[in-house]
Amino acid sequence: MNDDIAEGRWKQLRGEIKERYGKLTDSDIDRMEGKFENFYGTMQEKYGMSRDKAKKAFNELTR
Repeated sequence: MNDDIAEGRWKQLRGEIKERYGKLTDSDIDRMEGKFENFYGTMQEKYGMSRDKAKKAFNELTR
């Protein structure tokens, strides 16, 4: 999925992200704004994920 599609589905994805990743605050999710890079960085920071694992998590969310 590309950034444009992710941004378009962002409101739907927010709920899924909140359910799966409870450590993330609304501010964290707002900061992501549906962008791949922002999601990866936040997941690395909050969950200690590798970049590859964060990519996989994002891809699972957007399927």
